[in-house]
Amino acid sequence: MDASVNDLLASKYDIRLSKPEDAITILETGLAGMIFIPDDIDEKFFDLKNGVLGETFQKLVNYRFPIAVVLPADHDFGLRVTELAREHSKHPIIRFCQDIDDAKAWMTQFLF
Repeated sequence: MDASVNDLLASKYDIRLSKPEDAITILETGLAGMIFIPDDIDEKFFDLKNGVLGETFQKLVNYRFPIAVVLPADHDFGLRVTELAREHSKHPIIRFCQDIDDAKAWMTQFLF
């Protein structure tokens, strides 16, 4: 069966970004990558003081598991998250995109 970029949507597997252990759940899917939209992300995930985002992203980078995070320009997570998204706009493993179409387009390179 050919993989489709729509098969990489986190919501299809009821996976959310909320705690560091979610990285293991993501890796265990065996998928080529995963796309997260705002509804798939706990608002505490973007509280950079708690370290959850950093620990989760580091595990995914260590295992070279690509994820796209859809984060619209008008998000409410603050300036530091905007800076983080800008820093990751060209990252090879963790990519922030402003809309789902950009996320899907970037993720197609990882499909077999």
